[in-house]
Amino acid sequence: MDYGYRYNIDLPDNLPTILNQDFWIMENIGPEMLNSLHEPVKFAATTWIIVKDGSFSAEINLINYNLKAPALLMIESSQIMLPKHVSDDFLASVIVISRRYRDNLLLFMNNMPLYSLMSRHPVVNAPQEIMPDIDRFFTDIAASLADKKHPYQQQILLFQLAGFVFKTLYKCFEPYSKEILSNQSRMVDQFLQLAQQNFKKERFIDFYAQKLEVTSKHLSRTLKSQTGFTATEWIERFVILEAKVLLKSSNLNIQQISDKLNFQSQSFFGKYFKKTTGMSPKEFRNSK
Repeated sequence: MDYGYRYNIDLPDNLPTILNQDFWIMENIGPEMLNSLHEPVKFAATTWIIVKDGSFSAEINLINYNLKAPALLMIESSQIMLPKHVSDDFLASVIVISRRYRDNLLLFMNNMPLYSLMSRHPVVNAPQEIMPDIDRFFTDIAASLADKKHPYQQQILLFQLAGFVFKTLYKCFEPYSKEILSNQSRMVDQFLQLAQQNFKKERFIDFYAQKLEVTSKHLSRTLKSQTGFTATEWIERFVILEAKVLLKSSNLNIQQISDKLNFQSQSFFGKYFKKTTGMSPKEFRNSK
């Protein structure tokens, strides 16, 4: 396993290298890191960004979010972020945890309302009163990461992380504790989760309607009224976003990307991509 700790330095150019580590933290991230990202970035691990100063707007899995400090942004593994605007006074701290750590953390949260709230609200305001507690957490976790010879380092890190969630971060979600989801909102959440998991293979709305036990017409109408996009449009957006990430940040050729996204041919993929973006896959890959 691989732990990492960085303090008050610039991020390496190869961001995916960081996101593949098992546990990684960094403090005092300025606007330069996010300003350098001009294309969508797919996250390989669960990432929490604590915005201490300034403001930040981004598109995460095709949904726009605006943050103003103090705030918390939680990005799940495989989600895609495209920064839109970063203020000059932006300052943040970051926690990155692997799937294994995330799954172990969820064992502590099994059937708790807090997990549901965290899933539904990936961007929340942070009470100013908890900021000193957040700073203390980073100090404590840095000490644990530095003590590489401790025989129970993994367990210490996990319990520190769980304690941080239950003692400090939960306060960010208190305003939503009495929230009651409508059936329509719940259906939208379930569809978006299903679409993110299955869009590479399942592009027809009937698959999702069957999973959600509703008619295709009802599903599409609900999504349109709640989000502004139909089910088919959402699926298409996920496909195109994934294609853009692969074209810009992978060494796969266009035929391989077409195969990875389960298109029947490279030609069909090219037409599908150009219809939505106005560019061929090759033109997009070579664009700046």
